[in-house]
Amino acid sequence: MCEGVEDVTIRGRGVIYLADFHRFSAFRGVRIVFSQRVNVEGITVIDPPHYSVFIGQSAKISINNLKSFSTRGWSDGIDIMASSDIDIRDVFMRNSDNCIAIYGSRWDFYGDSRNISVRDSILWADVAHPLMIGTHGDHQHDGDLIENIVFGNIDILEHHEPQENYWGALAINAGDRNMVRNILYSDIRVERIEQGQLLDLRVVMNKDYNPEPGSGIENITFRNVRYDGADIQPSRIYGYDGKRGVDGVSFINLQINGEVIGEAHTDRILINEYARNIVFVSEDPR
Repeated sequence: MCEGVEDVTIRGRGVIYLADFHRFSAFRGVRIVFSQRVNVEGITVIDPPHYSVFIGQSAKISINNLKSFSTRGWSDGIDIMASSDIDIRDVFMRNSDNCIAIYGSRWDFYGDSRNISVRDSILWADVAHPLMIGTHGDHQHDGDLIENIVFGNIDILEHHEPQENYWGALAINAGDRNMVRNILYSDIRVERIEQGQLLDLRVVMNKDYNPEPGSGIENITFRNVRYDGADIQPSRIYGYDGKRGVDGVSFINLQINGEVIGEAHTDRILINEYARNIVFVSEDPR
């Protein structure tokens, strides 16, 4: 556990084996809270009762060459709350809940989340989302900003979620008055979806987690995202109402089973009346 520390390195080779701990003990593999400049490198976390890595209200955190395997409920891979300047590279995660989740405020941790990078990684979610943004925030006040996030060069091996409200291999669910903006998904390859959908961008009020809807979703880019697998549920881009919508989503060379998806593919991506400025480009202009 790293709490209130600075300039710490946790380095493998090593295994954190937590399978013998009770499910509700809430032990995590690595816990980093109220800390700065912490590096985690080269370790493997096996079957934690809760998250493999938990980052709360911390900054300048680096995670490199981490491997994570979990089997129990709420055993996410890496969860980030109210934190900034996070760099995640070269991780392999097979988790029984979200592989990587980025939130605003939750529990004892308050503030925005920004400047987060996840690159060169392989994700496999047995349940829930491989990549998730936005669910939790400071709903009792003005919510939080979750912004400036890059996902690049990522292989998603599977997404399998039986509950419709939690579909989405690439998911942004803005709740708790959060504003989610300036997000880039680049060079993402999704291999298999057993149950669920490729994309889920929604401003939500979720009875399980969000007593208030989010404030909005803005400036989201999907560049060279590809799915090659069996038929899936249509993706969704849904605002909540006229004041809490989705504004500015760009798809550059979005492919499903070799077919480039354009504006005419309303059967592939469902867009409600509170989402605007949705743009499809067939070739990468770079």
